[in-house]
Amino acid sequence: MKKMVTLLLVLVWMVLTGPALAADTLTCWFSPGSKDGAAKTITDALSSNSGLIVVPKIAKSYTEILEAFSTSKPQLVYVGSFVQAIINARKLGTPLVQSADGKEMYSGILIYPAGQEPEAILKANPAQIAFAIGASSGESTAKAATAGKAAVGVANHGAAVKEVQDGKAKAAVVKDWWWLANESKYAGLKSYRIPGLSEQRNPDNVLTASKAVSAADVDKITMAALSSSTAFGDKAVVVPFDAGQLVFSLGLMKKGNIDPLTYSW
Repeated sequence: MKKMVTLLLVLVWMVLTGPALAADTLTCWFSPGSKDGAAKTITDALSSNSGLIVVPKIAKSYTEILEAFSTSKPQLVYVGSFVQAIINARKLGTPLVQSADGKEMYSGILIYPAGQEPEAILKANPAQIAFAIGASSGESTAKAATAGKAAVGVANHGAAVKEVQDGKAKAAVVKDWWWLANESKYAGLKSYRIPGLSEQRNPDNVLTASKAVSAADVDKITMAALSSSTAFGDKAVVVPFDAGQLVFSLGLMKKGNIDPLTYSW
């Protein structure tokens, strides 16, 4: 009889706590190409300091992240300004914190052959500007500089510069921090900051919660992240992030005729 009562109590406990445990499990998405180890370090810290279960997932595509954020299942994402701008425009989530390491704000700059005039290139050959698809420092800046006419979309910044080297594009727009780390590899190419557009106002490494995450869990995740700076990088300091910081990135999209409500990769 005692065994039967004990079994019933266990079953009742499982029924009562099961949904609660499920509700406290969140998937945290990371950009395609992110390292598994780094993602796990972040989610382990968030789990440990929040009391929630946070599971890392490397996205196969950015579309996969947006689709997940459109569901009723709680989601987190740790990603840069282009996707964050789309999430903001579609009202799919709320940004919580940003990992600041001195390079957390960035811009797109024009890379062009030495001896030529960058502004002349933009004016005469707007469609022949290369850029990384789905990047504020690539697609958004390139299209903003050409009234939406830039048309040489490629996978990443390195590929964009190669298009210039191979003569398939007149110039490329790339992330300023990427160029700083790689410019020594590209003799004969120069960089140019496009007035009004090449400003370090695009935020990187922002942690955002989908609308399906409860207010209580949002608070737990926020506090956990703020107390877990080292998990985000040796030089990182996690700081609160306000959605207003995405205004510049959204402005680039508008100038480049990119509609964040309908954009797809």
